[in-house]
Amino acid sequence: MKKLTDDYSAEVDRIDKEAWYDLLNRFGDANLYQTWSYDAARYGERGISHLVLKKGGAEVAAAQARIVRLPGLNKGIAYVRWGPLWRRSGNAEDPEVFRQAVRALRNEFSVKRRLVLRIYPLAFREDPNTIERILFEEGYTPHEEEGSDRTLILDLSPSLPEIRASFDQKWRNCLNRAEKNGLELIMGGEDHLFEKIRPIFDEMVKRKGLDLEGDIEHLRKVQNDLPDPLKMKVALCLLNGELCAGAIFSAMGTSGIYLVGATSGIGMKTNGSYLLQWAFITWMKEAGFRDYDLNGINPDTNPGTYKFKLGVAGKKGKDVRFLGRYQVSDDRLSAWVVRCGEAALSRYRRMRAAKAGTETK
Repeated sequence: MKKLTDDYSAEVDRIDKEAWYDLLNRFGDANLYQTWSYDAARYGERGISHLVLKKGGAEVAAAQARIVRLPGLNKGIAYVRWGPLWRRSGNAEDPEVFRQAVRALRNEFSVKRRLVLRIYPLAFREDPNTIERILFEEGYTPHEEEGSDRTLILDLSPSLPEIRASFDQKWRNCLNRAEKNGLELIMGGEDHLFEKIRPIFDEMVKRKGLDLEGDIEHLRKVQNDLPDPLKMKVALCLLNGELCAGAIFSAMGTSGIYLVGATSGIGMKTNGSYLLQWAFITWMKEAGFRDYDLNGINPDTNPGTYKFKLGVAGKKGKDVRFLGRYQVSDDRLSAWVVRCGEAALSRYRRMRAAKAGTETK
């Protein structure tokens, strides 16, 4: 176990939900995946754990981990997605805070609880290599199954007219047509909006042969548990009362993120999805957010979605790769259990995908 620097200390599972959300609001890198509701909705209250790092008594970092154990062995994995949070709003970034946070996480989950610890920091390969260097120095190693994820980030600091002018010309033309199609736009966070988007989401999943069952329902459960200031935004486009496009977004800290989008057959003809993106960008800009994450791209496996998102990013967007997942394990048995379990899960997914492919032929 590596001791924290003298003026740092860590508290584990000594914070309740209300206090966690109060703390979350103080970080510029706050995000949906570090909300209490996101993991609790899927893994239950007992399946999550919270670490708060303090310096001189003040909270400077925090991390939520979801815990998965093999019954009977008490071995398994702790996973931190888009954490730890360490960029306090209004403070200059201090990499030493990140160092102490990942050290505290290792001490708690890998050393003390004997779990594999895997973290997916909110950092990009295009950033200075400080974060990656600290991870290596603290004993973490890369864990990449298929390479690091790639996304597009839109800078929201220019004015709205400048942002619109930066869109790809063809994308902007589609937006212009959408605005002339007499579409009705609805945006809010109410539960019934999740219910409305579900049919066209299911239609899209079936049309594209995607394996996304349950995504909407999980987000709906999360939404019902989130405090009002952190609730997701659901945007819908209707033509003559008929839903033609819908999307779900989240915005916390300094950033917004595109979570789910769905378009019906009629929506593909009316360009409703373009209007939804512009509506959320406008809302984020007016609310003071600094950037917009279009949430993943893959030009090879999903070229259509890539082209659409690239049009949004336009001249002001950045094509970036996440730093990726890093892990540490101070218990060989936990490492072996996790490795075997993930190999079995991977085989199951391949068999399921092959079966689905056969059934659609």
